[in-house]
Amino acid sequence: MQTLNIAESTPKSEGRIKSLLWPNVENSTDVDYLSAQGLWICTVVAVVSLGAGLLFGHPLAGFFIFIYYIVGGMGVREGSIAAAVLVFAFYLLDAFASGVNIVRIIFSALLLSNVRAIWLAAHWEPGTEQTEAPPRLNETLGDKYSDQLPRWLWPKVRYLYYGFAFIFLILATAGLIIVFIRGKQHSG
Repeated sequence: MQTLNIAESTPKSEGRIKSLLWPNVENSTDVDYLSAQGLWICTVVAVVSLGAGLLFGHPLAGFFIFIYYIVGGMGVREGSIAAAVLVFAFYLLDAFASGVNIVRIIFSALLLSNVRAIWLAAHWEPGTEQTEAPPRLNETLGDKYSDQLPRWLWPKVRYLYYGFAFIFLILATAGLIIVFIRGKQHSG
């Protein structure tokens, strides 16, 4: 089996949980994988948030959160450290406001691993084998969404997104602080 390079002679030192939540980031293939994963996580959170906003009578809030995560996910996919931090920060804020559960913990860890991977990649020496990006696919609808759309859309909307996301994060934080203060006043 080793002649065919099917089995490695040295076992991986990384456990399954560590490889999922805090993987080694050694080259651009690792970063590409994590950024694609980050886009899909943002997409799931965006769709669930939109659905919850519609279901609970807050369609405008659901729509803005949907835009926040969809476009932020595009930024994560394109390696924007600012987008990765903004998405992670808002997800943590939302988890703090809505309550923590196992899904939120796992998604928070996955979004944090995106921040880490993009940050590490930003400090690599350009032009090395480590930074050589893998090819992006264009065959399936999923490929078009996760590989092609971010490459086309992100350069056109990134500065608008940074402004929108920063203001949205500030307003959401202020709203959470107000709710917290009012809750303290009513209980005391």
